[in-house]
Amino acid sequence: MNKIDRNPLNSDLLRSFLLIAETGNLTHAANRLGRTQSAVSVQLRNLEDSLGVALFDRSVKGMQLTNAGERLLPKAEAAVAQLQDMQVLFEKPLTGRLRIGIPDDYETHILAEALTRFSKRHPGVDVSALSGCTAPYPKAVRDGQLDMAVCSGPAAIGDHLVSIEDAVWAASKSARIRADAPLPLAFLDRACWWKTIPTLALQDMGRDFQITFRSESFGSLLSAVRAGIAVGVLPRSCVTDDMTILGAAENLPSLPKIYRFLLFSPNAPANLTQAMAEAIRATLPALQG
Repeated sequence: MNKIDRNPLNSDLLRSFLLIAETGNLTHAANRLGRTQSAVSVQLRNLEDSLGVALFDRSVKGMQLTNAGERLLPKAEAAVAQLQDMQVLFEKPLTGRLRIGIPDDYETHILAEALTRFSKRHPGVDVSALSGCTAPYPKAVRDGQLDMAVCSGPAAIGDHLVSIEDAVWAASKSARIRADAPLPLAFLDRACWWKTIPTLALQDMGRDFQITFRSESFGSLLSAVRAGIAVGVLPRSCVTDDMTILGAAENLPSLPKIYRFLLFSPNAPANLTQAMAEAIRATLPALQG
């Protein structure tokens, strides 16, 4: 294909390229973009056709940048950043203070990215973030102690659903889980819906279990699973390369989906909460079917 026949570059192609490079996975990139995997695959193919090079090596381990992809990466990052700067060039700067509650039962870098995205775009806003169990957040929002919150639950409260993902049984790849033996269980010992998910599912199935790790901290529970101490219930997005997802082969029951939604205080500054909501929606995985 000669230069005249090549399709022109555009920001959507570059954004898709950057997310594939970041996640190393077409499906994860598509979720972040709110598009189908096939649509993102077509975008990547169009970009590679436009440049006349292969940007990724495909393997069972995921999508790895080729030498050409490595060369494009900093240029694409700079181009997308410049476009974002132009988008806000004539906007009136936001100022004020925003108090937000975020869940700790999530892969921390995802919401940290949302906060970073917001702070870079709106440096005049003083953001105060609270991370922890989301059970107290609805009351804190109602009472005006928080301006907004990202909450988790077995169903969404209100109309501001931002993501749905599977809860899964996760274990270290080094762990040996027997279907005919009591399940070594990591237990999140705090007053929220996460506490009852594994025990109720196992009791309903009649599966024996033994609590071998107990903590009020989701981060500690995640570490226990990684270390092979116990099996835990995690959001699928928290399963790392050193873990494996368990299921019927280990005599484990299915689990409910995790709904994540936004709550807003009626007295909060609407311009600030909506700007933060945009940053969060751009960062969280898209709604599953």
